[in-house]
Amino acid sequence: MQIHPLVSPWGRFGLYSFFIDAPEPAVVDTGVASSPAEGMAPALAALGRRIEDVRWILLTHGHIDHVGGAHALWELTGRRAQVVIGEADAPLLRSRRAHVQNYLDVRARYLHDREAEAKQAAMAAGAISGEMEPSVLLRGGETLSLGGDVTVSVHGIPGHTPGSVAYVVDGQDDVFVGDAVQVHGAANGFPGYEDPRSYRASLEHLRDVVRPQHLYLGHPYRTADGVPYGVELDREQARHALQQSLDIEARVADAATRYLRDGLQETDSAYSPFARVAEELGYTGDPTLEPSPFFTTLHGYRAQLDQTS
Repeated sequence: MQIHPLVSPWGRFGLYSFFIDAPEPAVVDTGVASSPAEGMAPALAALGRRIEDVRWILLTHGHIDHVGGAHALWELTGRRAQVVIGEADAPLLRSRRAHVQNYLDVRARYLHDREAEAKQAAMAAGAISGEMEPSVLLRGGETLSLGGDVTVSVHGIPGHTPGSVAYVVDGQDDVFVGDAVQVHGAANGFPGYEDPRSYRASLEHLRDVVRPQHLYLGHPYRTADGVPYGVELDREQARHALQQSLDIEARVADAATRYLRDGLQETDSAYSPFARVAEELGYTGDPTLEPSPFFTTLHGYRAQLDQTS
């Protein structure tokens, strides 16, 4: 059974979805509102497949660049495809406002842009094709049948988002993780995750329990040298990416924990109040570029330390 990457452009990013050529065909992640018609449909036609025949829409997590095209794709299937997402991320499929609130709850604390809420609302309105109720909610541990003898096992891998899940094609150990394996980040050059403890535990689960034969990533994440991985990794590349992800998390955790114990350091730096963490890690990327993984991740360590205290 073959897996085909489907790429759609969006701003600075290439948005990757994957077509599982099963008896009941599946698409993993959907890009933004324009992706199904402008990216997926012609790519599938070139493979001799029809977007109308997709029967499963498998969402790895709820971020806009992964769920924004879900409603549009569902419509193109004649509303016959089942739309599947982790339960904790389902609010992001149901509501555009949930994405704006996600921004206000975290990044807005550090990105002091008076117009940011309006910008976020406009972006969500344009990039999300429609609000919808999922067909299937996941917690991890489920098995989905894609027709014939093709099954997909679901693993809960929270951290990047609370409801991130991995889909494993049984027998082939093809593993789709969306953005749950960040390595050293993508275009913004910093790994992004909301819950540091869960992120690390999920990486260890993928490395030690799932052990992918092939690992499919949501973006071309980068090595320590800034060289992008592809989005289709073989077994050895997958092991390397998982270990690299664990190594950089350990470095970020060490720096964040030490400096946050001294309290937040408000400065004029663009990285404030985490400027000393950025300096120690050598991070010189622009933290104001959305989505800002720097502030999302450091806020996660701040919340973790607050809970411990």
